Amino acid sequence: MILKPFNTIGVGAAFSPNLKANIYEAARLATFFNCKLILIHVGASSEDKIKTLSDLLNVFKNIDFEIVFKPGNPVDAILGVTKEKNIDLLVLGAMQRERFITYYVGSIARKITRKAQCSVLLLIKPSVERVPCEHIVVNGLKDPKTEQTITSAFYVAKQLKAEKITIVEEIKQEQVSVKVEDDRSLRKANLIKEKISLRENSRIKEIIGHIPEDCTKDIPVKLQPIFGKQGYSIGHYAQISRADLLVMNAPSKMTFWDRLFPHDIEHILTELPTDVLILQ
Repeated sequence: MILKPFNTIGVGAAFSPNLKANIYEAARLATFFNCKLILIHVGASSEDKIKTLSDLLNVFKNIDFEIVFKPGNPVDAILGVTKEKNIDLLVLGAMQRERFITYYVGSIARKITRKAQCSVLLLIKPSVERVPCEHIVVNGLKDPKTEQTITSAFYVAKQLKAEKITIVEEIKQEQVSVKVEDDRSLRKANLIKEKISLRENSRIKEIIGHIPEDCTKDIPVKLQPIFGKQGYSIGHYAQISRADLLVMNAPSKMTFWDRLFPHDIEHILTELPTDVLILQ
């Protein structure tokens, strides 16, 4: 069996219209993953708040939870609790599209995502009633983190009883170093693409071969090479294939220039195609 990637789940508990849905989503995940749940409220403690939050979790039998109150700046407060409580998965509600003005400033969820040292799950449509996770899309780009990301994606798929996984291999267009000008050059370009796709599929199959069989059996897997811009291509694919969850590697580092000239994960953060799990 795969080593559990998550032991403690944190969720932001702002008293907003989505409070119940966000907490229910996080509590369900804590149940599926057999984790402790930490509810993080940015603000002062009160008996009324404790009662409201505790009452919401009454429907989840035997769930291990803790409520933490932390005054201050929302981003710093949530990141601080995440570190203090050794949270390894942070669940946040997020707007699907980041408006142009806030793109540089960043919404709270996106700011936290860019700075978090743990995995983050961004929910664009949290629901009180469970919506089954049927199709998971996961990145398969050539990167040192990818094997662990794919392994964790299979663990998530197994626990959530997903029906299928698609592993998308994003391949930079410049790897096809042929300028298409006529039928001959088009055939040559297509042959190069086919050769690259076979190579990438072989690499991914080797990764899957390292995953314990009890986590991969009974889950249909599709390998999907895509030539295009990294981040944008997989986000677009997740959207058109109506994936329920997109699983991505966390970036090695994020700078101002990454946001000014977006690439990879920044394309995803700008316009979330579906719920997104970013794995550290």
